[in-house]
Amino acid sequence: MVNQSTPVGFLLLGFSEHPQLEKVLFFVVLCSYLLTLLGNTLILLLSTLDPRLHSPMYFFLSNLSFLDLCFTTTCVPQMLFNLWGPEKTISFLGCSVQLFIFMLLGTTECILLTVMAFDRYVAVCQPLHYATIIHPRLCHQLAGVAWAIGLVQSIVQIPPTLTLPFCSHRQIDDFLCEVPSLIRLSCGDTTFNEIQLSVAGVIFLLVPLSLIVVSYGVIARAVLKTNSSKGRRKAFGTCSSHLIVVTLFYSSVIAVYLQPKNPYAQERSKFFGLFYAVGTPTLNPLVYTLRNKEVKRAFWRLLGKDATSGGN
Repeated sequence: MVNQSTPVGFLLLGFSEHPQLEKVLFFVVLCSYLLTLLGNTLILLLSTLDPRLHSPMYFFLSNLSFLDLCFTTTCVPQMLFNLWGPEKTISFLGCSVQLFIFMLLGTTECILLTVMAFDRYVAVCQPLHYATIIHPRLCHQLAGVAWAIGLVQSIVQIPPTLTLPFCSHRQIDDFLCEVPSLIRLSCGDTTFNEIQLSVAGVIFLLVPLSLIVVSYGVIARAVLKTNSSKGRRKAFGTCSSHLIVVTLFYSSVIAVYLQPKNPYAQERSKFFGLFYAVGTPTLNPLVYTLRNKEVKRAFWRLLGKDATSGGN
């Protein structure tokens, strides 16, 4: 049956068939959310207050941290509410807002990670021209383009999804409102929506990922030609954190948005969706702080302690 009337809301199933798992996930998601708030807020504070971190790399990192804060806050409160109690509904307006913001932020992060790879490419391969190429104005322009592309993609993708004829049971087999889940909920013809999603996946997932891979291929070749072992360690050190973040984010997002259509893939996509919505925003600040001496030193300076004693 198809519900042609004005939508009143949806039922987010999540792992409702495993109530004990939901209780465990509640505490896991809650702890991850608190760590996300703490870690990304700390990076924003350090990048803003410490003059030594006023560089393009940390400008883009602060954009990523702000994005991750918005990303998790969009979905985690609703997710915690649904995991804890029997009520698992979300209003049509709430689903629409979540869908719009989630698509905006997800697309923006894809572009922003590509911009950060370009920043590392220039820093390693053209260090003498780095300050000339990656100047503050260009940084703001690149960040603005990333956010603008995310906004445009959300405006293009979301309205056709929300106007689909949804089945009367209104059960979304997911933790949150996402485009693939709503397309699966439709009882009408979704050919246009599936083509639109596939094209978006190629443009905003595969193309940026390919550019990142090419950038790091060039970086690796340049680093291996370096005679200084200290220089190689420093180059790999500055790039490895970003590579880890890219791997965590893209692997989970591709598993959700470019998966084959079968029940087993759908069940796996729940875990991958949970991971990129909750896990990656938690791990990003840990990856950048634990592997970055400059950030650790800035943290000790913020506390008023000796940076040399706390940063090593």
